[in-house]
Amino acid sequence: MAIEYRITLDDNHQFSYRIELNREYDPAQAQQAPAWTRLGHQQCSNCPLSREQFSHCPAAVDLHRVIEDFRGLPAFKKASVWVRTPEREYTKHVGLEEGLRALLGVIMATSACPVLARLKPMAQHHLPFANNQEFILRAVSLYLTRQYFNMREGRLADWELKGLVRLFQQLKLVNQAFWQRIHDTCEGDSNLKAFLTFFSMSSSMTVSLETQLQKIRPLVMSAGESFE
Repeated sequence: MAIEYRITLDDNHQFSYRIELNREYDPAQAQQAPAWTRLGHQQCSNCPLSREQFSHCPAAVDLHRVIEDFRGLPAFKKASVWVRTPEREYTKHVGLEEGLRALLGVIMATSACPVLARLKPMAQHHLPFANNQEFILRAVSLYLTRQYFNMREGRLADWELKGLVRLFQQLKLVNQAFWQRIHDTCEGDSNLKAFLTFFSMSSSMTVSLETQLQKIRPLVMSAGESFE
């Protein structure tokens, strides 16, 4: 299972990526990655990995090619972004920031990072260019579906979404550390702004989940009682 990205800036600048969704940490590949990907460099405060077992950050190793490809390019530059998932294809002419946000997100969510791996179900049903409302709706829907199966299978179900808030609090710490990693190596602003917008979307789940839920309430309640 793989997701393909092709980002075209002009006739002379086209970048292609194939993201395998089920990949593992490769120590040999990690040794060839740049210094800013080492686990101890701006390591996340909540990182559960040990430097004895992981010389490099799994997510940073996966990201470094994209970061270096676009280092020095301005976020306002327009790009044609083509995405192919196992189910369908997407094409959109966007600012580089938006295209990179989608690409960085799916790479991180499918990395060997134990914290980011919690987002893998979303990555397996990847929706590039998702806005904040779509992001919230998908995250909450997947979480509640998991709680339904917990209930069916005799486990405690969290219908108040407390676990979802805790998850995004952990992701907020990861995002903050990664922003600093990228800041240390980027010359332009495209990678930084892409990561900042990705960070702001996930942070909205921790600041006020109730506010975010009220924003999507009209959407899910518009059908009235038809689902009852």
